[in-house]
Amino acid sequence: MRVGDCQMTPDNSIKLFEEKAIRTAWDAESEQWYFSIIDVVGVLSDSANPTDYLKKMRKRDEILGSYIGTNCPHVEMRGETGKNRKVLAANTQQLLRIIQSIPSRKAEPFKLWLARVGSERIDETADPELAIDRALETYLKKGYSRNWVNQRLKTIEVRKELTDEWENRGITDKRDFAILTDEITRTWSGKTTRQYKEYKGLKKENLRDNMTNVELVLNMLAEVTTTDISREDAPTTMTEHKSIAKRGGSVAKAAREQYEKQTGKKAVTPLNAKNLKVLTDKNQDEED
Repeated sequence: MRVGDCQMTPDNSIKLFEEKAIRTAWDAESEQWYFSIIDVVGVLSDSANPTDYLKKMRKRDEILGSYIGTNCPHVEMRGETGKNRKVLAANTQQLLRIIQSIPSRKAEPFKLWLARVGSERIDETADPELAIDRALETYLKKGYSRNWVNQRLKTIEVRKELTDEWENRGITDKRDFAILTDEITRTWSGKTTRQYKEYKGLKKENLRDNMTNVELVLNMLAEVTTTDISREDAPTTMTEHKSIAKRGGSVAKAAREQYEKQTGKKAVTPLNAKNLKVLTDKNQDEED
């Protein structure tokens, strides 16, 4: 990684501090985390407009402003929509300097959190199962049921296999990923990704984090089938990839139609994460 020209190939993820999301990027070359400065400022200041708060900080403290401008790069990080955007970022050392200028009771707990995040990443490199365990813990803290989380974690594995297959076949542009994903989604669900999100009342939220168990299973079936067909057919053009994506989606479409015929229920529903958590709480109350 070269901070000066911001050429990074980070592993993007979102970390939670006191249930608030902070975008992060792990840079394998330098083996360090980069954190979204805006997200950190928002968490520590509790400001409704962290961008404006940071501007005032830099104006009030010229040394800090100069420090950020000289040392802190813009790094691509994945937001709630799944798209990568460049945001002002800082590594742990730089972030500790910035924290000094934010009067907050959370400063000390946040410093401890920073140290723990770094330690966790080192542990996960040695034992990848720890990353899965922490993802499980994060979803449970958000209120999802354990059954749903188990399904969701499996979809992550299946999705990774599919994107790896695309990359191995020469698909590297994220826009092409989106096009192929849209082809799969439209074929099995009858809706484009945008239409699906609108149907669930979503804006920037992750669609998969708002699917029911049935939706997750059908989407997973579509993606694993697409992966297997691609491995067999070895496509070389985008047209061939789109055809395979449609074939993979059609397998899940057939399963969806059979599910709806046999159960009398719609597989694609307007339920989102908020509804799912309410249902989980209701079921738990009934069991108690």
